[in-house]
Amino acid sequence: MTARPIEAVNDFVVKFANVNGSGSASANELFAKAILRMGVPVSPRNIFPSNIQGLPTWYEVRVSEAGWLGRRGGVDLMVAMNPQTWDADVAELAPGGYLFYDSTRPLPPSKFRPDVNVIGMPLTEICNAVYSDPRQRQLFKNIVYVGALSVLLDIDPQVIEKLFGEQYRGKEKLLSSNVQALHLGRDFVKEHLKWPLGLQVRRADKVGDGIFVDGNSAAALGCVYGGATVAAWYPITPSSSVAEAFQKYCGKYRVDPDTGQNRYAIVQAEDEIASIGMVVGAGWNGARAFTATSGPGVSLMTEFIGLAYFAEIPVTIIDVQRGGPSTGMPTRTQQADLVAAAYASHGDTKHVLLLPEDPHECFEHAAAALDLADRLQTPVFVMTDLDIGMNQRLCRPFAWQEDRRYDRGKVMTAEELEAGRDFGRYKDVDGDGVPWRTLPGTHPTKGSYFTRGTTRDPYARYSERGPDYVYNVERLLKKFRTAATLMPQPVVRQAAQPTRLGVIYFGSTSPAMAEALEVLEGEGVHLDAMRLRAFPFPDSVSRFIAAHDKVFVVEQNRDAQMRTLLVNELEVDPARLVKVLHFDGTPITARFITAAILKHVDAPAAVHVITEMQK
Repeated sequence: MTARPIEAVNDFVVKFANVNGSGSASANELFAKAILRMGVPVSPRNIFPSNIQGLPTWYEVRVSEAGWLGRRGGVDLMVAMNPQTWDADVAELAPGGYLFYDSTRPLPPSKFRPDVNVIGMPLTEICNAVYSDPRQRQLFKNIVYVGALSVLLDIDPQVIEKLFGEQYRGKEKLLSSNVQALHLGRDFVKEHLKWPLGLQVRRADKVGDGIFVDGNSAAALGCVYGGATVAAWYPITPSSSVAEAFQKYCGKYRVDPDTGQNRYAIVQAEDEIASIGMVVGAGWNGARAFTATSGPGVSLMTEFIGLAYFAEIPVTIIDVQRGGPSTGMPTRTQQADLVAAAYASHGDTKHVLLLPEDPHECFEHAAAALDLADRLQTPVFVMTDLDIGMNQRLCRPFAWQEDRRYDRGKVMTAEELEAGRDFGRYKDVDGDGVPWRTLPGTHPTKGSYFTRGTTRDPYARYSERGPDYVYNVERLLKKFRTAATLMPQPVVRQAAQPTRLGVIYFGSTSPAMAEALEVLEGEGVHLDAMRLRAFPFPDSVSRFIAAHDKVFVVEQNRDAQMRTLLVNELEVDPARLVKVLHFDGTPITARFITAAILKHVDAPAAVHVITEMQK
């Protein structure tokens, strides 16, 4: 069987299958950035193992002039550089797709598919003839195949050379050797292979003022702009680069220009328990403080999180979610910490969660979390994940109002205390559940209190009286309801025509969901859509669910955790909420969402569309 070769301009998926530790990631990133520099939006995703070297790794690049930044599903060009995963990689190709591989060692015909187009190039042989050092042979083989692809896909080599110049500025030897390897690949293709392919990159002007950045760096910069001066952390994949980026940005923006003194403190603690303890202490003392972690770290931090909730201390926690439970899949993505974070600690606790969709919102939500933590005097979680955190994404530029002032919430001053204002640390005087606090050293004799994790009366005096305990925990619940009015509000997209079907989604599911909605609309399936941006849920979420007979809840975990929160907090009929769950550790795709929803929809095209997507 033969298949017509795929033909597409600025709309295809390339997947690189490599071995971890081979130096391929930087070459693959170079490939993606070159296309971006040609004005064509790309969305790369690095899928790598948790060991240091030797296991399979993949790098997928979505090329989409239309601007779709989620995973589409399916592969049009496979760069198969790993014999261990050959069979699975070849099977993933769409009929009519292209298989590029190292043909130095011949493979039997059984290893190929008759319905794909095979492009063999003796990469190892080429590198062995030019380089004597084994490491150079390995590293430059990656650049050679980038050079080959630049001819096959018609990528401007000058763009790649300019990227080399930026990367190796002042390192002329490295610059010239990389340019040489690039042209080794280009020259071979021009002389020996048929080119170009049916897949083509053409210059466009579709990137605009977008920036290309990963979510962890964005969150770190948001913490700087949001006023954080203290970070305590313990390394854990995939969150470690948040603290590393924070240190880099603090070195630029948090050093006194006159004295050269650092105006920040960053501590790599001995474990996650110590790190959250430091952040709680800093928050109690009046500093804006945060930690960055992932699911296993949250598990260890829960006792301190409960202390901060009950003692009402501002704390910001950036949770870059990964696969679990236990060690789980440290280098795979999921949205599986929702319930753990929302109800972290024993007893009755409820925490604020912010749900960014991309690096732009990682920046915004990290800064907002510091304000909310101060204003509500409580832990606030920024629930990002590996897909957003560690992959570079095209997004809107960051923006900051120069006249923006930090919201420190209800902090009583020395003047107010001196004037005789009544101070009850845990007393609700404004009806919103949020008490007034003082900072250490505010007044020499007034406004002091004992911070405790045990029960107390409104004036912070130890008490085990039932009425005092009930007053406190009910006031905390009132504060949680107040929080719902302060959260980033959901984003609603109305369908093109009236419909009784809706869909709720959040976080990194967003880009794939946007594409799926357009595909579904093209098939005559119309859905109103709501992207959640925070927990607790505002009243608009209840109204949205009530307005539809069936609401799909799309999330990346096994147990439908967002659906659980919706049912538990809003007391909606569970039968209204249909699960759409993706949890294999890879980012969700538009095709997966579309097929899953069509299975539940009585539409004439549903069977046909599902069949085509499953091919």
